[in-house]
Amino acid sequence: MKPHRLIFCIASMAVVVLFVSSSDLSAADKKAKVLFVSQSVGYRHGSVNRGGKELAPAEIAMTQLGQQTGLFDVHCTQDCAADFTKDNLKNYDMVMFYTTGKLPIAEADLDYFFQEWLTQKGHGVVGFHSATDTFKDYKPYWDMIGGSFNGHPWGSGTTVTISVHEPDHPAMKAFGGTSFEIKDEIYRYKNWQPGKVRVLMSLDMSKCKPSEPYHVPVAWVKNYGEGRVFYTNLGHNEGTWIDKRFLGSVTAGIRWVIGLEEADATPNPEVSAAEEEKAKAASGK
Repeated sequence: MKPHRLIFCIASMAVVVLFVSSSDLSAADKKAKVLFVSQSVGYRHGSVNRGGKELAPAEIAMTQLGQQTGLFDVHCTQDCAADFTKDNLKNYDMVMFYTTGKLPIAEADLDYFFQEWLTQKGHGVVGFHSATDTFKDYKPYWDMIGGSFNGHPWGSGTTVTISVHEPDHPAMKAFGGTSFEIKDEIYRYKNWQPGKVRVLMSLDMSKCKPSEPYHVPVAWVKNYGEGRVFYTNLGHNEGTWIDKRFLGSVTAGIRWVIGLEEADATPNPEVSAAEEEKAKAASGK
């Protein structure tokens, strides 16, 4: 059995306890370099609102997670014009998005990001919550991230029930089974392409209010050229960023994105089709 080290993470007056494998800690010299983009062009979520402080709650959580696990170092930016450039992207293995709107990124830098950095060089992307409320009219982006925000009937004060389709998937193990409840805002999507993603969890419409007659995916993975993409809708509420289940899921998702964990990313459109039928039956609409 590999030894583990107990680490305490203090954020927003809550204490998160994580067990970190020594195999991760010993790989400090191989840490991934992460650019966490949290700029908002439009609505700004509380989780990425710095409020005069150096870092926002989501940025604190990811900075500490990188330190705890020894997996990655994070540079947080809310200035895409300065930091999301071809020259700067060459310094990173992964980009995290918790963003909104049409970000101020030059066309040439976007072209490099999609056509070379991600698809050819095999880097990775992690999207949180409103990453799908970003570049909604720019096909290369929404095709990459998996879909576009199209409203949120389940607001930040709603407790929802989520079905986990693959509880043994590394990014899902932290939720502890095939179903769980969480209080967070959940998006529905347009530009959703089930033939291009592997859905890992979805709303259970039989236990959610409102109950709507359509599939609402909550997390997925996909290959994008030589790159890898992991997206989770969760993260609107600041409290989610100190939820051990969420942090465990994100940790495993990052491990998959940077190639330390293998898992199936084959698209599973049959899951979306089945969830659509279940939703219609549950809603009675």
